[in-house]
Amino acid sequence: MYTPAAPVPVTVLTGFLGAGKTTLLNRLLKDPALTDTAVIINEFGDVAIDHLLVEQSSDGVIELSDGCLCCTVRGELVDTLADLADRMQTGRIQPLRRVIVETTGLADPVPVLQSIMAHPAIVAAYRLDGVVAVVDAVNGAATLDRHAEAVKQVAVADRIVLTKTDLADKAAVAELRSRIAALNPGAPVLGPDAGPAALLDCGLYDPATKSVDVARWLRDEALHAHAHDHHGHDHHHDHDHGHRHDERIRTVSLVLDRPLPLATVENFLDLLRSTHGDQLLRMKGIIETVENRDRPLVIHGVQKVLHPPVRLERWPEGPRGVRIVMITLDMPQDYVRRLFDAFAGQPRIDTPDRAALEDNPLAIAGFRG
Repeated sequence: MYTPAAPVPVTVLTGFLGAGKTTLLNRLLKDPALTDTAVIINEFGDVAIDHLLVEQSSDGVIELSDGCLCCTVRGELVDTLADLADRMQTGRIQPLRRVIVETTGLADPVPVLQSIMAHPAIVAAYRLDGVVAVVDAVNGAATLDRHAEAVKQVAVADRIVLTKTDLADKAAVAELRSRIAALNPGAPVLGPDAGPAALLDCGLYDPATKSVDVARWLRDEALHAHAHDHHGHDHHHDHDHGHRHDERIRTVSLVLDRPLPLATVENFLDLLRSTHGDQLLRMKGIIETVENRDRPLVIHGVQKVLHPPVRLERWPEGPRGVRIVMITLDMPQDYVRRLFDAFAGQPRIDTPDRAALEDNPLAIAGFRG
């Protein structure tokens, strides 16, 4: 397995059928910023790549006229990424600057994220940079009503592109934006002309400043602002269509203004993943630990998969302590916050939440402190 000096960033491009993923991809590929990029698609025959194909090999790797590569996923995504890494190692292709994975319209993006973050060899060669979700302004509301996959695509995104706004009613677009913000307050909603600078490099490291930008990555301030703006309002929008899929999504921000022992952090994450890991769509966090207060611990997880935590060289600008943002699906209301409070030594518990944990003695032990 090829291990570059810096892992190759991977961008996942998702969105429901007809939302405009391929149109966006074609436009992005014409930008010089995406030279030396590999594009992985599920079914090449279903995607119209505008670029002139100058060479097509028998194993599904196609060289485009601008130096990009296009690959079909004939097996597991891990196999395709491993094959690209092997090609870089053996010199059959030049080192890649980026990989874009375009999912099918009906795809749940969470397993794709797991594939990138779980395999040790893939983690050594690649890093998940961000998730870009494309939403159709004309049909987006109806799609979110009918398809849970579309709701997940929006919920786990780092950036959201709203297409076909010129064809949709302005009031409907405004309502859709509000609904997207309720599902994922941390993701900026961008227009159809958004370029690479706005859509790519969503990760912890900001290449523009050549530094770590925690605020840009976590965007927990957007979550707090959204919660403040909607205080006292009906979050479930039952006055319209019920938005039953929306109600299943919860975004939780955990903030503590002091460090925690590393063992406490590990126990909290282990218990959360073992009890409700399947309902944890995505998790990001930066943590000050008692053992090493000057070097924060960065965590990034998808469901039960936790990317190997890393230590930053130093604290970036901003407050220290613990800041974790989680996007959950069908998680018992307030479970995460109460569990975290218990491990942090500030338990607050009532009968319904205790009853939900009765079958887990480790959780009860945590609540007892």
